[in-house]
Amino acid sequence: MRALSVGSQSIVDAVTGQPVMLRGVNRSGFEYSTTAIPNIDLDAFQLWGANVVRLPFNQEWALEDEAYLTTIDNAINGLADRGMYSILDLQWFDNYFARGYDSQGNANYVPCLPSKTSVAAWDKLSARYAANPNVLYDIFNEPHDPLPGDDPAIPEQVTPDVWIPWAIRLVEAIRRNAPDAVILVPGVNWAYDLSAYPIEDLEGVVYSTHVYPNKGLDWDRAFGGLSAVAPVFAGEWGGGDDDLDWGWDLASYFSARNIGWTAWSWTDYPPLTQNGVPTPFGDLVKSLLSPQENA
Repeated sequence: MRALSVGSQSIVDAVTGQPVMLRGVNRSGFEYSTTAIPNIDLDAFQLWGANVVRLPFNQEWALEDEAYLTTIDNAINGLADRGMYSILDLQWFDNYFARGYDSQGNANYVPCLPSKTSVAAWDKLSARYAANPNVLYDIFNEPHDPLPGDDPAIPEQVTPDVWIPWAIRLVEAIRRNAPDAVILVPGVNWAYDLSAYPIEDLEGVVYSTHVYPNKGLDWDRAFGGLSAVAPVFAGEWGGGDDDLDWGWDLASYFSARNIGWTAWSWTDYPPLTQNGVPTPFGDLVKSLLSPQENA
């Protein structure tokens, strides 16, 4: 795999400096399961035309379970063998402690903000993968305001002023071991809002947005404007059967602004596949990936 770097407005080939467009899918699962990704999935990602796969993971297991890390190693190596990059994404702290509850009363496991343990996790993982050119780092899934039932010590609003100092700490933890790594920094409001960026004291990073139909259509303000002056990547975007027109419009918007992406999610809601067969939204994503040349 060719090493990547961060240019002024895009991810680039570390040797030639030429822009590299990364497009692929999220393969969620490692945040709540230690089960390996089957080869049939790895082969399918390649057949669809993906050149990157985002791998959400569980912080506690990453720190405490060597067998779990070996399973992630195997996924990363299997993707590399098929010409694909991996994005490691800190998604959950653990799989048993709810971080608040949504309006339907469902437990949420995505934390609002990192913890000191998150710094330790990235220190460990960046040391493990520092020499691996196909690993990228997504420092924290979705900074957001706390939900009912979450830790009362969390500020009522997770604004950029609250989140950015954490972002800097996590980036620094990775760069201590992997100074040239490609690092993704999400926005606030469940990663959607990048309007406060670029971060003045943080050079050479990629800003990551998560875009879903419920966020509205003010894409210029949320992330499109930033793409004119800094690298932007959509770590998540996806929808259901009724969102196909929205999906085509968003994909065109990404393309016009050279924004790479990983669609959500291979099997989790809203799914790209069911029982190995693409959903209507999966067909949309597959068609977008088909002509894509792997980096």
